[in-house]
Amino acid sequence: MARIKYYYDTETCRYERVKVSKWDILLNLLGFLSVSLILAVGIIITYNAYFDSPKEARLKKENKELQFYYNMMEKEVQNMQSVLGALQERDDEVYRNIMGTEPIPSSIRQAGVGGAERYKNIIESELEREKLIMDMMTDIDKVKKQMYIQTKSYDEILEMARDKEKMLAAMPAIQPIPNKELKRLASGYGMRMHPILKVVRMHEGCDFSAPRGTPIYATGDGEVVRISNTYGGFGKLVVIDHGYGFVTKYAHMSSFNVKKGDKVKRGDCIGFVGNTGSSTAPHLHYEIHHKGKPINPIHYFYQDVTDGEYEKLLELSEIKNQSLG
Repeated sequence: MARIKYYYDTETCRYERVKVSKWDILLNLLGFLSVSLILAVGIIITYNAYFDSPKEARLKKENKELQFYYNMMEKEVQNMQSVLGALQERDDEVYRNIMGTEPIPSSIRQAGVGGAERYKNIIESELEREKLIMDMMTDIDKVKKQMYIQTKSYDEILEMARDKEKMLAAMPAIQPIPNKELKRLASGYGMRMHPILKVVRMHEGCDFSAPRGTPIYATGDGEVVRISNTYGGFGKLVVIDHGYGFVTKYAHMSSFNVKKGDKVKRGDCIGFVGNTGSSTAPHLHYEIHHKGKPINPIHYFYQDVTDGEYEKLLELSEIKNQSLG
């Protein structure tokens, strides 16, 4: 039952019934609907501003997952490029140097992958994340081409090596002391803090920490051309001439197992680890010189280590620490 409304008429001094016209009802209804519409629109706008729809939430989740896996793949590609770079450096600085041939030009090693035509199908697909996919495909294709070039280089080197067995036997190609667990490389080639002078200076070899008396091995076939014993510097030192421009030095020894003029084979024991000369702890300081210039020995530990072990040694050798002497 509808409620009847009255008002007090001051002229008649009576309560008169309020008469409501259809127009008043329509205006009231339109006002109510207008307010409701404004509130509804405000609620929708507020919701859309602060809350995602189920579809938007799902798409954001998918995008986040795609970005995660893309970043993970990108890191893997970068790791591959890093390992490949080490192999390329080893190829140019060691193998091709050994064979007396020129390094592969960097313009060839960079291995261009062609223009947009190569990825025509991807471009025509109009993918949402086209740039990410294109960048990843370009990086992967580049690594694949560089790996192919590297394998062809190894094939070429292998062919040259067949005629150079004698030279390869003379090459310094193993670590000079037992180091199966790869824990004895204490300091690498390059600028290092001198343990006594306490200044940064060129360290022209690698230091292997080991107990006194640990056997030291010739790293390639050759002839002992120098035996010396000084109170400072290298202390007890053995120098081996391997021919083909290669000379190795073994310093801070405790005692010798060879004499000047001896012919040695790779793996022969030439002496024992000590702490003689300018040394702060028992260790072997090992150098390789080629044509009168010192070179990084780390690139020549290729016969007694796997690729993974070589990468580990390379990582250890690059630590900017203090040398042992």
